Amino acid sequence: MAELPDVDTLLDAAVRALGGARRDGQHAMAHAVDSAVRDSEHLVVQAGTGTGKSLAYLVPALRHAMDQDTTVVVSTATIALQRQLIERDLPRLAGALAPLLGREPTFAILKGRRNYLCRHRLQTAGDSDPDEAELFDPRQLSSLGRQVKRLHEWADDTVTGDRDELVPGVSDLAWRQVSVSANECVGASACPFGQECFAELARADSGGADIVVTNHAMLAIGALQGYQLLPEHRVLVVDEAHELVDRVTSVATGVLGERPVGIAAKRAARLCEAGLTERLSEAAEGLALMFTDADPGRIDHLPDPLATAVAAVRDSAHACLTAVKSTGGGEGDPDSATDRKLALAALEEVHDTAVRVLESFEPPLRDRRDVVWLAKGPKQPPSLHVAPLGVGGLLREKLFGDRTAVLTSATLSLGGSFTSLAVQWGLGRETTGRTEDDPTSDGEPRWRALDVGSPFDHARSGILYVAKHLPTPGRDGLDPRYLDEIAGLIEAAGGRTLGLFSSMRAATQATEELRDRLDVPVLCQGDDSTGRLVAEFTDDESACLFGTLSLWQGVDVPGPSLQLVIVDRIPFPRPDDPLASARQRAVGAHGGNGFMAVAATHAALLLAQGTGRLLRSMDDRGVVAVLDPRLATARYGGFLRSSLPPYWATTDPETARAALRRLAASASAAQAAEPVAG
Repeated sequence: MAELPDVDTLLDAAVRALGGARRDGQHAMAHAVDSAVRDSEHLVVQAGTGTGKSLAYLVPALRHAMDQDTTVVVSTATIALQRQLIERDLPRLAGALAPLLGREPTFAILKGRRNYLCRHRLQTAGDSDPDEAELFDPRQLSSLGRQVKRLHEWADDTVTGDRDELVPGVSDLAWRQVSVSANECVGASACPFGQECFAELARADSGGADIVVTNHAMLAIGALQGYQLLPEHRVLVVDEAHELVDRVTSVATGVLGERPVGIAAKRAARLCEAGLTERLSEAAEGLALMFTDADPGRIDHLPDPLATAVAAVRDSAHACLTAVKSTGGGEGDPDSATDRKLALAALEEVHDTAVRVLESFEPPLRDRRDVVWLAKGPKQPPSLHVAPLGVGGLLREKLFGDRTAVLTSATLSLGGSFTSLAVQWGLGRETTGRTEDDPTSDGEPRWRALDVGSPFDHARSGILYVAKHLPTPGRDGLDPRYLDEIAGLIEAAGGRTLGLFSSMRAATQATEELRDRLDVPVLCQGDDSTGRLVAEFTDDESACLFGTLSLWQGVDVPGPSLQLVIVDRIPFPRPDDPLASARQRAVGAHGGNGFMAVAATHAALLLAQGTGRLLRSMDDRGVVAVLDPRLATARYGGFLRSSLPPYWATTDPETARAALRRLAASASAAQAAEPVAG
């Protein structure tokens, strides 16, 4: 094969074809990715909004894939970025580079099996619903029936069977009736619909693709369960890498409660004697009884009655497993094979989670690797959760050990260093300058870091205003002085405000109290779907949108509709957050600063993501207002501020309001000058 053009040539061609302009940061990142792939060295790249990081990693990734006749995997955290890559970036890039590469690059998207409709499960959904239906409210079941009917109709039209293509969507409960996990699948060779399986077709399409786009959950499932879910690859690009640890932790978290144990018993009832499944059902009821008077929160020492209830679940699930396995594989009868596979999957999950809960309490407290907590609430059935204190070892061994990884995001450097996240990923401290003949003493992978900056001039385009004069936020809702401050800022901005709150309670309180005080529309997360609320906010320059966590990371509104971002308080984890508090304690037990390593790092990451909502295009201007005075006064404030974009800073409220009034007047004048469509 002829020598392919270098990365500079390909990137310049791509940018010209897409109507863009050369960006130094984009070229620096593309060169770094190319070098990392050639040198087999992990790379951590912070690329601010506006850099064009997708092209910066896709171009060298495509070149490598085609030069080496191999596949490069790109993993993202959000559906929005997956769609952007598959529906916009990759098709346009492939067309632009085909003349230079000798053929058009190929790409595919691959998700977990649960994301694809299962034709066999669809056919048998009516048979399996009654067993699980007893666990749900009758009103849910009426809606469930309508949704499953929609799915039957959609199955006749869909080409991919991908859940994300179903608009409007259906509930998780409905989707579970027509999909299976990898553990529940009988396999293409045993399934009567094996040749038409959407998941198998997607995997086949990905097999020969140059680029395969997947998600962090798929990476986690493959690493945790040892499945070969993705095509063989030696280069992995992790976009939105700041979310990798949370996504992997979520996949690695086991849940034990009355509902999953009850479902396992019902599935097993078809395949083993009644006495065994009755024992498992009784164990589920016993577990629920233990939850009744127990307080929610982290469990450091397992009470004997609860330990006995969990052990009963473990033992009765094991007895059912043994019985179901002895029934044979259901050869020649696909329905029997499906029933057996579904029962085994549910029983194994319940059994293994119970074992994990019990074993997590065996080591001394300082040496434990898992944390267990009880979750319960008005809308949440009580359940035990068990999660790993850290996933770095898993990532280092299973994900980064035998391949080159490029980890990138707009926010990776916290407190001026990449070390906080690198340690969480299992990479340890940066090893730049060391060679393969001089490995680190603890076997940590070699990696280097790069911050390519942002094309935005943050100091000229944005102001960071910290309301130093306000009191420290309390636990009893928003202080009236906070509401006065928010109202004054919004009035100065003429709306155009994204309010990011640390809790839904605070967002709702602000919405209810300010709707009567302000002359602009105030939208609140939960009033409608987030997508529709963001669209309404974007279309109405006078509108405000208040909400919590998903808005901190998921809103992209360039232009005059967003000129003020308000953050009510530093987003530390809740003191009673079981996982964060356990991780903080574990760091402290081994001589580290638990608060800085866990709570401050968590807050810095969210603050950087939230304040990054302000500037989304080169012409954007505005103010970020952090109402929590601790950002200016606390000792950790410097660490947090150094994690944020370099806005011009002030603690003077009138300076902030005056800037907002000027921006509002300018935006209104520009709107008035626009020609009226006739």
